[in-house]
Amino acid sequence: MSQSNADLSLLGVFSLLSLLAIGGGTAVLPEMKSLTVDAHQWITDGQFRDIYALGQVAPGPNMLMVIVIGYHVAGTPGALIAFTGFFLPASTLALGASRLWNHFEGSPWRLALQNALAPIVVGLMAAGMIAIARTAITGTETTLLAVAVFALVYFGPKINPALLILAGGAVGYLTLS
Repeated sequence: MSQSNADLSLLGVFSLLSLLAIGGGTAVLPEMKSLTVDAHQWITDGQFRDIYALGQVAPGPNMLMVIVIGYHVAGTPGALIAFTGFFLPASTLALGASRLWNHFEGSPWRLALQNALAPIVVGLMAAGMIAIARTAITGTETTLLAVAVFALVYFGPKINPALLILAGGAVGYLTLS
């Protein structure tokens, strides 16, 4: 694939994902995985999982992971194109929507729309987590690790998720290597 075709593909994929990311980037993780791993074969399942994990631990928005994917495909220009493609369309749309949203403050349709979107966003985020789980949970050991982390998050004391990710990485390194 030529450099200009790779650049256009990156821009197209991440611009599309940007506009589909209702409720945040996590909502488009299944489609991002499908496009970057299966359709374009830019990265592998394992690379996608690792890039996602890195995005969770790194400071800032976790969807900065698109920069790493873009860099993997086309170096520094690819990183810039993926970043711009993912963040510019959604930012522009959000700016316009927020102006319209504020215009209809107190309107019954605004409240109805807000209430209707809430379960959709939760469903999209759950689909994203399932997509990541399918690449990360590969056997008995990783299943037990996932169940333990879930139990800690859901039933245990409030723990910073970054610490759980680091601890999970350490346990995985010690038990799976």
